[in-house]
Amino acid sequence: MYFHSVALDSDKCHGCTNCVKGCPTEAIRVRDGKARIIKERCIDCGECIRVCPYHAKISVTDPRTLTQVCKHNVILVPPSFYGQFEGVSDVNVILTALKKIGFDDVYEVARGAEYITAATARLMEEGKLPHPAISSACPVMNRLISVRFPDLIDNIVNLISPMEIAAKMARREAAEKTGLPDRDIGVFFVTPCPAKMTSIRTYMFLTEPVINGAFSVNELYAEIRAAIKKIDKPEKLARASIHGISWGREGGECAGVPSPRVIHADGVNNAVKVLEQLESKDIDADFIELSSCPGGCVGGPLNVENPFVAAARMENMIVAHEDVDPLGEFDIDDMMWKKDLEPVYIMRLDDDFTVAMGKMEEIEKIYEHMPRLDCGACGAPSCRAKAEDIVRGYGREEDCIVKMRERLLELLKEKAKKDYIGD
Repeated sequence: MYFHSVALDSDKCHGCTNCVKGCPTEAIRVRDGKARIIKERCIDCGECIRVCPYHAKISVTDPRTLTQVCKHNVILVPPSFYGQFEGVSDVNVILTALKKIGFDDVYEVARGAEYITAATARLMEEGKLPHPAISSACPVMNRLISVRFPDLIDNIVNLISPMEIAAKMARREAAEKTGLPDRDIGVFFVTPCPAKMTSIRTYMFLTEPVINGAFSVNELYAEIRAAIKKIDKPEKLARASIHGISWGREGGECAGVPSPRVIHADGVNNAVKVLEQLESKDIDADFIELSSCPGGCVGGPLNVENPFVAAARMENMIVAHEDVDPLGEFDIDDMMWKKDLEPVYIMRLDDDFTVAMGKMEEIEKIYEHMPRLDCGACGAPSCRAKAEDIVRGYGREEDCIVKMRERLLELLKEKAKKDYIGD
């Protein structure tokens, strides 16, 4: 069963349709005054978390007590995390603060990003990348492609994420440093988005998990902020270069691709437009970087800072940061997917092709008589989606306010006519 990290707190839900309209895969409906998430369609992008005014959409992350299970705990730090703290220009301050709040060691995901950049460049130079190649770094985009654009799966670069590469390296280093067996080493991630949590639980491209759990940025923020204020002289912990840190912003991955023919787009809707053009063979590029969050990972819904402010801080941090540790030798095979991405056919109406075709015809007939306003007042994102819901047995035509109003006007006219004839 596929794990989802986006959940609904029904007690807080007011039944508005903000989440319905903003969902890129039409995975939300409002029924009986409450939102409902269709799990098969959900890609854990967190758009509903971002737009819900009542905070009824939440991300499922792990409790800090999970670190008590292991004897040595390492925290993985994403590049976007550095932009969350005002007045901090030294990466080492943030890394030291993480050790101050209880983690035994830290490892920069930016370091993993550098290895992915190097592996991508090598594969491109050897002519082993698909054309055009789509980055596999954003788990939302991987899931979106498997759900809405399955024909583009073969275009995805089959390298695991920087987070997973960093986790593998952190485990090896911790084992060498402590002499502990793998079961006693805990590797955790500070996640800016729910999709990363989902990828950790499902280890989509790996045969076994390499990360024990994840904590959201907003859960750790206050504690780290307090620890930062007490640091006079930080430890020298930073090892990643400016190239790895730049992955936290939109376009950061493309900067390391050895080709000028690149495209980068941020935000789910913009990414969908690029994928639609790519599906219709209307885009010519060597490499495409897509991020579901505005501005890249700095725009993750579990972050605390405005993404534009965070990106500006990262820019200053990048300017001040030195290339502290050159890359060593690496094995590309160790960075490749161990499992392939499979298409998810959420649009299938029935396993029987004949029955499915009949349902499709029924949907078209119902849709033909819909107002096509896509107002969302019925609790579905569009009139076509409502027609499909009706055929699937999830809704009624009477749910449509426009059609209900038309029916009410007809009844009023009939009553008026009867009253007139009666007089």
